[in-house]
Amino acid sequence: MKFFLKKHFIQFIVIILFIFCISPYIKAQEEETLIKEEISNSIQEIFRNRNKAILNGDLKLIEVSYDKNTKYGTWAYEHEETKKKYLENWEEKQGVRFTDITPDIVIKRIRRKDDKFSVNLICSTEYKYVYENCPEIINRCRIGTSHVLNMAKKDNKWIITKEWYKDPFADSLNLDNLKVDSIKQYILSQNERELSNVGDRRKSAVEYADKYCGIATEKKCGYIYNKKYRNYNSQGGDCANFASQILHEGGKFKKNRSWNYDSSGATGAWLNADGFKDYMIYSGRASVIAHGSYEKVYKASYKLLPGDFIAYEKKGDITHISVVTGADCKGYSLVSCHNTDRNRVPWDLGWSDKNIKFWLVHVNY
Repeated sequence: MKFFLKKHFIQFIVIILFIFCISPYIKAQEEETLIKEEISNSIQEIFRNRNKAILNGDLKLIEVSYDKNTKYGTWAYEHEETKKKYLENWEEKQGVRFTDITPDIVIKRIRRKDDKFSVNLICSTEYKYVYENCPEIINRCRIGTSHVLNMAKKDNKWIITKEWYKDPFADSLNLDNLKVDSIKQYILSQNERELSNVGDRRKSAVEYADKYCGIATEKKCGYIYNKKYRNYNSQGGDCANFASQILHEGGKFKKNRSWNYDSSGATGAWLNADGFKDYMIYSGRASVIAHGSYEKVYKASYKLLPGDFIAYEKKGDITHISVVTGADCKGYSLVSCHNTDRNRVPWDLGWSDKNIKFWLVHVNY
């Protein structure tokens, strides 16, 4: 009898402890999970509305998603406003219309700080566009971005109070100085290029770029870089490292003392954008097709083949490398790169500034 009473007393104590100690903790965890689900759903809606605002030209769709009573919230909204103008300018220059912009968002982490939350996420966005004189053909490209957002609840709605991400259009599309009409007419007059007959090494280079262009890949590829190589984005950029990988892993160019990557690191010619461009040209592995402003080189860009590359020059310094991975229905060259991640994106999108010069480089496979 004593054993029976003791057993039930212990059970009673356990129940009391659960009710007063463990149950509130579980309830708090459940509430936290629900809040994070709310935030995740709100982010999905905000990103969809951002893209609708670009397509429809209606910024009212996103204005309510930012805390414009704060400096950082206002800046985040104004950045999206400027981005919309970038894309409108490029559409006009190119003779195209964006028909759909679809984000694929992966939430990496949500952390609470008092009544606010910090969110880390990646977003792989597919852009679809058509040319004015052949609207039946849909062209696709993909851009990947990493975001850090601060979220707070206001009037029963989650809004952005601060946001940081490396915008692929941040190098501005200042097209006011370009002769847009003549450029547009030339681009619209072009036809699709036959690229299926390029060599196997070029095809292999493109396959490698498609697989490892990070957040700009499709979901089935996992949004990853090749783990055999270090990611140098946090150390100044990974664009030349990725271009070197494409030419070595895909294009079968052999490493040497000047152009090399191993367990101890990489040479300047492998890793540095300026060094990569100079090495490829002066070693004879590549030759320059054209160099200069957009107006000077855009016609020559139709000579680029998959596996060639473009170097982007600002103030006399090469700051970026992209590898050609295809062409759209008007034969306009498309590129892939890291930093930010791009997959088969029109080669000048985000780079058509009057202060930028381009090196169009043919690689000798």
